[in-house]
Amino acid sequence: MSEERQHLLAEVAGLYYERNLSQAEIAERLGLSRSQVSRLLAEARQEGVVEITIHYPWQGMPDLEARLVKRFALKDARILQTGRLGYSQVVEGLGVLAARLLESRLRDYMILGISWNTGVYQVVNALRAARRLGVTVVQLTGAVGSVNPILDGPDLARWLAQTLGGQYRYLHAPLLVESAEVRQALEQERAIRETLDLARRADVALVGIGSVQPALSSLLQAGFVDEAGLAEIVAAGAVGDICTYHYTIEGCLVPLELHERIVGIDLPSLSRIPLVIGVAGGREKAAAILGALRGGYINCLVTDEAAANEVLRLADRG
Repeated sequence: MSEERQHLLAEVAGLYYERNLSQAEIAERLGLSRSQVSRLLAEARQEGVVEITIHYPWQGMPDLEARLVKRFALKDARILQTGRLGYSQVVEGLGVLAARLLESRLRDYMILGISWNTGVYQVVNALRAARRLGVTVVQLTGAVGSVNPILDGPDLARWLAQTLGGQYRYLHAPLLVESAEVRQALEQERAIRETLDLARRADVALVGIGSVQPALSSLLQAGFVDEAGLAEIVAAGAVGDICTYHYTIEGCLVPLELHERIVGIDLPSLSRIPLVIGVAGGREKAAAILGALRGGYINCLVTDEAAANEVLRLADRG
């Protein structure tokens, strides 16, 4: 786009969004037709000259939160009241609620461990105006090498550390390697060993809760398994995963060969971190959330009302 075109888009957008002129008034001022102004405003949004952010009044549900905290002995819970919100709005709302919770729990110079997925990204994105606490952010798992780098561990760690005015530590390794022997060799490397040691000493961890349903599986989307491989994981009893470790609805770790090739924190080590915030939404993830709660892999949950009610229903069913 030419510089002249950019200036025109910015001028039209400024008159409309900042000075509150109508499209007819802008057309008259600039010698354009009203339809031209309308097209220019649409182009300004498409080209990123204008970014519109809608701040929804995200609301929690204290009674439902209290039920979850009592039922699963949690340290805290945040449940998004969804109403008529669409899926993308629900995902954004979960990020906002989790960001508020994270800010309330973080203290100066804490160690914060993070995994990777869309839910974690939404939390980091919602922390744009966070207090600067000098927190050290560390990757809990190796890098995915995703086609969308902003969802991957290294970029999320750097972005979050910059937001919080702190430092970040990369885990210089892939999430999954070819064999258990390769993993063992990598974990003997000084930089990787020290980063994993730091991750295990985290004060707070922020993790996503993954699903084994094909439409929702991060492993499938990232290309680590194909549909047949995912079906084998499901057949072994898995309902969800955290940090790529899969577990049953009772919270028991599933014995998978894949687990031997993961470079990152394991679930027993994750469980020893004082505060582990799990973020996941949607009724479809209820079984994965329930397994994570029963296994004690998280002690703080951020989800939506549909998922929370389904988790309680499944738990009552036994």
